[in-house]
Formats: sequence, structure tokens, C-alpha cells
Amino acid sequence: PDQKIISADDHMDIHVLPPDLYQERLPQALRERGPRVVDTDDGPFWVIDGQQVSPSGRKASGFLQSDQHGFRPGTADQRIEDMDRDGVWAQVIYSPTTTQMRFADPELAAPCMRAYNDWAHEFNQVEPDRLLLLADVPSHDPKAAADELERVARMGHRGAIIHQNVGDAEPVFEDAWHRFWDVAQETKLPISVHLGPGLTTLKPKLGSWRFPAMVAIIPMQLDEVLAGMVMSGILEQRPDVKLVLGEGGLGWVPYVIERLDHEHPKYYEKTSDHSLEMLPSESFARQVSMT
Repeated sequence: PDQKIISADDHMDIHVLPPDLYQERLPQALRERGPRVVDTDDGPFWVIDGQQVSPSGRKASGFLQSDQHGFRPGTADQRIEDMDRDGVWAQVIYSPTTTQMRFADPELAAPCMRAYNDWAHEFNQVEPDRLLLLADVPSHDPKAAADELERVARMGHRGAIIHQNVGDAEPVFEDAWHRFWDVAQETKLPISVHLGPGLTTLKPKLGSWRFPAMVAIIPMQLDEVLAGMVMSGILEQRPDVKLVLGEGGLGWVPYVIERLDHEHPKYYEKTSDHSLEMLPSESFARQVSMT
């Protein structure tokens, strides 16, 4: 009874968001293109830049879950009620862009994420010790990501998400992202990368064997993020950066870390850009968490 359960990977999926969230907070010129809910023959649906993306107030059809919880997870007081019923003390909550919300135009993504982050900060304030909606930073451009990370840190956010494989952006372990990681070092905000894109030949399809096959292996698509962040020296050079790999599973991780430790000394003297002084396993143990 004296122990508290913390859910380290909860979600704020698009279908539970308040329907007017973006229309109230986006600049007037972007509201027609930005996320909004419209009435259709199939009920209310979220539309982004003219594309229908998800029902509002209910899950998309075709998934195993059948619960119809409406907007409860997107209403702070009701989410707390459900957490109390489930025996969960606190939740770390990932944003809708980790699941269904996608922005084809990066110029639309950045203001939409700012609007979400403002709302998320207000949501957290209802129960700051129990609700931790992560800020969502635009990942199509390292500068935009660093600027938003600085802004949400000033607001009081306690963690942020970046996304892999967004548009033409370089991977998060490349040199272009160094300022972003400098900001993470200065602010000490944990940075999360959630499972997501990365598959090449296996195309998920509902109602097909392809879907469970995809679900089984998609956590391992975080292997490149893990290897790149460790071997590039970004973590070693910034000891206050905390990296969280969300929904990445665990079983494959010891193998990858063992391989990094095995290969590191073989190439140490031949590496001209950055040679680690720590073993990869030491950087991992010091700075990386998995859910």
C-alpha cells in the first residue's frame, strides 16, 4: 500500500483530444488547414490540411480495443478519476503525433505543436505530481526543435519528445542536432524517442498477418537511435542528457549494447570524428532508459 505505480508510457491519442484544441490556439490564418473536427456521415472526424485522419471521441475501427471512453483521457479531472480506479499514481504521457497525427507540411507542424504544448502545460497543472504530458517538439528541423525545447523548458515542462524519420531531417545523432542536445543538457529535460517509423519491407495491414508481424518487431526499430546516440558521443559529451526510448521493449537491448562494446575497441584508433572514452555500456547505463 505504500508503493506508487507510475505508468511510464501512456498516450494522449488524437481521438481523445478536445475538438476545439487547435482551433482555439492556432493563428487565425492556419485554422482552416490545422487540425479540426468536422461532421461526416460516419460521425465527427479530425481533418488536417484537408485529409481525414481519425474519428473524434472514439477509436478508429479495426483495432482490437472496443472501449468507448470518449474524451475522458483528454480531460484532466476525468483522467485522474480513471487513474485512481486503476491504481495508477502518475502517468508519463506521449503526444498524438506518436500515433495517428501526421503533418505533411513542416510549416504547419511547428505552430500546431506549440499549440499542443501550451494546452499540455495547462493540463499538467491540474495535478502536477501525477500528470506529465510530454512536450512535443517539431522534428523536421533541428533549429525548430531546439527553439521549442528552450520555450517549453521556460514554461515548466518536465520532458519532451522528438521523432525519428520526419521529412528530410537528418537523424537525431547527426551534427546538425548538436545545439538541440546542448539545450537538453542545459535544461536537463529528459528527451524521449517513441517507437514509430523504421520498417522498410514489412507493410502493416489490418486484417492481415502483416499487422501482428509489424507489432512484434517495430520496437527494435529504435536500435539505430540507440547506437547512434551512444557511438556519436552525444551522450558522453553531455552527461546531463537523459534519453528515453519509449515502447522500445527490452529483450534486444542487451545484445545491441554487447555488440557496441565488442566493436568499439576494434575501431577506436581508426575513428577520426569521435572516439568514445567510455564504453558504450557505460554511457547507456548512465543516461538511457527504456519503457
